[in-house]
Amino acid sequence: MNEQVARDVVLVRAIELADRKKEILSEDDRLYASRSARELAQWQAADSKSEVTPDQFLQQRADLLLKRVAERSAPFKTFIKRGLGWRGITIGLPLIAFLVGAGLDRIGDPHRVDLLSAPLLGIIGWNLLVYGFMLVWLLLPRADNPAPSPWMQRLTVGKPALPRKLAPVLSAALIDFMAEWGRISRKLTEARLARTLHLAAAMFAAGAVASLLARGLLTQYVAGWESTFLNAAHVHAALSVLFAPVQALLGLQGFTVADIEALRFTNPATPEGGRRWVLLYAATMVLLVVLPRLLLAAIAHFQAHRRATHVAIDLEQPYFRQLRTGMGGPAGVLRVLPYSFTIDEARDRGLAAVAAMLLGENASVMLRPSSAYGDEAAVALADGAAGVTMTAVLFNLAATPENENHGAFIAQLAAATPHVTVLIDESSLAERLGLDGKARVAERAALWQQFCAHYRLTPVLVNLLDPKARPLEGAL
Repeated sequence: MNEQVARDVVLVRAIELADRKKEILSEDDRLYASRSARELAQWQAADSKSEVTPDQFLQQRADLLLKRVAERSAPFKTFIKRGLGWRGITIGLPLIAFLVGAGLDRIGDPHRVDLLSAPLLGIIGWNLLVYGFMLVWLLLPRADNPAPSPWMQRLTVGKPALPRKLAPVLSAALIDFMAEWGRISRKLTEARLARTLHLAAAMFAAGAVASLLARGLLTQYVAGWESTFLNAAHVHAALSVLFAPVQALLGLQGFTVADIEALRFTNPATPEGGRRWVLLYAATMVLLVVLPRLLLAAIAHFQAHRRATHVAIDLEQPYFRQLRTGMGGPAGVLRVLPYSFTIDEARDRGLAAVAAMLLGENASVMLRPSSAYGDEAAVALADGAAGVTMTAVLFNLAATPENENHGAFIAQLAAATPHVTVLIDESSLAERLGLDGKARVAERAALWQQFCAHYRLTPVLVNLLDPKARPLEGAL
């Protein structure tokens, strides 16, 4: 789905999860939106002679629900109409950079070309340093999906301030939305920011070149150099390396050490005209700064366009799985693998409720026999994965996690099947400790969370005797 559709879907998800008491969107609103979205998606698919996709359904449903909320809340309507201002940044920053670059070249004597011009050498040196840093950055390991920084968050979702007179539920929903959307669209924002910065750098150098050439139309440049610590040989060596690319490509005239010595400003001889040196500097700036930066800006623009038209949302989240009925998809099947855990009749009913939370109200449970300590996951998976939507390993919170047993089972399971969830049942420990054991339950939950983090999984705390006591969506 494209950026706008994905943004609307994530926003509706945040509202529905925050509005658990259905103060903003009633159950009738949600059912009506699901039914209407299914019909609209079917008509849309019929026109294109294709199958109904989840993206079409979610787009229509999000549009209907957002219109309903906007009708009831003027501050919310103001929020959803608020733009991000990317167009102004993309155009304004390069324009400002061009003007600053044009003004920078005017620092110093306007009638002479300094062979050791600090502004021009600084622009070239800085950009070469940036290219080197970019090459190193490509080789550095990075986190899969780190949270965006505060300034990146502002570029992603706009002004962090919420509209006044907004209902508390909507305020909480928008805060959750901004955090989630900032994470989802982080790479898109990075591509847009890279495009703008590369374009601004190209325009900055182009401004300096344009100013240098424009002044030459009305001013007679005098070329030369001066230095306290460098001699003609040093300057010749540096300029030979700097101008070598353009001399090779354009066949521009070279220079010797004697030529450089003759251009020293302290030399009593008549100074040379600056035409050759203006062309050398201008061509070098274009070759080493303007063209590479424009190429990098074009690459970033392509990446931004591709990411804006193909925003990935994890449809395996419980919220989207619960909408399978509205999408017209098949009911989900939750395969549960208890580990050293005997499931009685009451907890079996709790598993059915957990499956409904994860996969929708029509979901069913495929309960496998309990695995003992030391058993391998392959034995529990012997039935195959036909029809299974999600696989969950179930542990008892009262147990102490061990790498050689619990950890090995998790690792084998994750390697053998996708969409693995770790469920930790607190019911037996909470029942034994009573009301005074909440702190102890929290400590055990933190221990399991730390343990599962080593296997890149987030455990979900459930209560099979009272499933509603532990809503799953926030945890997942």
